[in-house]
Amino acid sequence: MTTLETLRRWLNAPAENEHLEFKEARTRFDEEKVLQYCAALANEGGGHLILGVTNQYPRQVIGTQAFVPEQKINQLKKRIVETLSMRVEVTEVAHPDGRVLVFDIPPRPSGHPIALGGAYFMRAGESLVPMTSDKLKRIFAEDHSDWFLQPAKAEVAPDEVIALLDTQTYFDLLRLPYPSNREAVLERLKSESLIKQTSGGLAISNLAALLLAKRLDAFPPSLARKAPRIVIYEGFSKLITREDRPINRGYAVGFADMIEFIHAAAPQNHVVEQAVREEVKMFPKQALRELIANALVHQDFLASGTSVMIEMYDDRIEISNPGVPAINVERFIDEYQSRNERLADLMRRLGICEEKGSGVDKVVSAAEAYQLPAPDFRVSDVRTTAILFAHQNFSKMSKSDRIRACYQHCCLLYVSNQRMSNLSLRERFGLPESASASISLVISATKEVDLIKADDAESSSTRYARYLPYWA
Repeated sequence: MTTLETLRRWLNAPAENEHLEFKEARTRFDEEKVLQYCAALANEGGGHLILGVTNQYPRQVIGTQAFVPEQKINQLKKRIVETLSMRVEVTEVAHPDGRVLVFDIPPRPSGHPIALGGAYFMRAGESLVPMTSDKLKRIFAEDHSDWFLQPAKAEVAPDEVIALLDTQTYFDLLRLPYPSNREAVLERLKSESLIKQTSGGLAISNLAALLLAKRLDAFPPSLARKAPRIVIYEGFSKLITREDRPINRGYAVGFADMIEFIHAAAPQNHVVEQAVREEVKMFPKQALRELIANALVHQDFLASGTSVMIEMYDDRIEISNPGVPAINVERFIDEYQSRNERLADLMRRLGICEEKGSGVDKVVSAAEAYQLPAPDFRVSDVRTTAILFAHQNFSKMSKSDRIRACYQHCCLLYVSNQRMSNLSLRERFGLPESASASISLVISATKEVDLIKADDAESSSTRYARYLPYWA
């Protein structure tokens, strides 16, 4: 509980630091800003947001009427819990010069930065900014760095290692000849930290079990529950389940069969205009492959009792993983940040993942080639979801669908050192020249929400205008 004496010490602090933030807030203070400061201070180790005090030294109490009456404070505390999954105490301090409101913000859990709307905030001077990738990487590494090396099964005999792990497929994926003796197989696994020698025998790491297990359920339940799950529904909702199955093999050794099963189970795509004709399924195989690989690599392995989910409906497929991303969903095309770099590196070498940052590019490119609606990436408090949609005519797309497609098309061209134009976007939608006016409306709508901007280096003529992503 904050007292007048505590407040006096804070007022006399020579400067704001990572644990103190003063705001005047004479009459009001925006709720969204409170949430952002709570997230930022939690990410920096916890601290206090103090309303009703000038932020320049020497500080003066001027009082605040923000969040009056008390009912508004209780509503705000409830919203903080629901949005940030943490409890913040709020204290009203009756200072002689006015009412002061103190938010007591706890530190984030180890290895888990606090996200708000898919972004991780930190403070830079008096501003709130997204966390740098280096800082996020350090946070994610706090708890994950050793998890993959921890034993999934200890005191294992050499023959049992071979029985539990699909070492043949492991060597096949690496395009290496299978060794002529068991000792050479084990030495290779040791060199990758997949197994290690202990006093009681060999220990199989979590990383080895996740990637190479012949059966994930042969390992402890906490690891077996990391098996991806495929659910296929009848229709457009979850009311009728046609199939529900976990994929019980390791991620690497079972990946190809999993993709084949999902692709074969997809409905036929009845409308494939200007697309490669041999692909008649609703969802391009390459897009499925990239999104599922991304979900496996970027999941939060410390989240208990949850796994990657692949849910297929008649008009879409939703691929989700536990955990929130280290970067904003709008930057998936051009940026890359993995919380599980050890896993990602090995999966890349095994041919499961693409090079850093190229996977989502290929998903968007495949959606464009088959003239599907733009994939949608969504972030909740605990999961990240990617959605691929069935073909839909331009006339049936919502405004948000068109804006999302315009932005992703602009990003895709930019990372290829090209520029979006009315013509390129019209071709992306498969529309004739007579639809130029409709495409101009889509471009204008995307500019209005600040997702794209005009390329000032190009012509100012509307006809020849070129566009860049907002971040370029």
